[in-house]
Amino acid sequence: MEDDVLIQISNRIKDRRREKNITVQELAIRANVSKGLISQIENSRTVPSLIVLIDIIKSLEIDLNVFFKDIKYNGRNFPLLIRRKEDYEHFEKEDAAGFSYQRIFTQSIKKSTVDVVILELEPNAQRPQIQTEAFEYKYVISGTIDYHFGEDVYRLKQGDSMLFDGRMPHTPKNSGRGKASMLVIYFFEENS
Repeated sequence: MEDDVLIQISNRIKDRRREKNITVQELAIRANVSKGLISQIENSRTVPSLIVLIDIIKSLEIDLNVFFKDIKYNGRNFPLLIRRKEDYEHFEKEDAAGFSYQRIFTQSIKKSTVDVVILELEPNAQRPQIQTEAFEYKYVISGTIDYHFGEDVYRLKQGDSMLFDGRMPHTPKNSGRGKASMLVIYFFEENS
């Protein structure tokens, strides 16, 4: 994440917390993180994980669409977050020998509709770029997929994932020779 994006996110969190008259300690309790971490994030000294960032945004009662709406990356809107397979958070549970958990993404679904889909793409599958009224989470199960956002293209391989605002024009393209598949989760937030 570029420094300017980090500063924009940090300032937005700090400004919203102050607008709502919430102390750093109160926000930390709501987001289930330490007071020190909130302070580091607000002062642009650390980059929060995707999970922590979403928890903080939700704890401040900000719609994710609104929070990211005007954040710029190299002068452009910041449309998506990508997590590579090697960056997933490994954790264990008690009395679960042989179980390997990897936290990819966490989302509160209160006041939301969640739609879970498996999408399979043939090598020559194509469609124009579309928009959806949802946040979209994609996890590549198999194959290699090039995701097009306007003129920008992001290559995702098996195990990679991303989260983006579906109102950005987008389309996937199978860049391999065999069928590619991905788990798709749509988060439709209800209007207040």
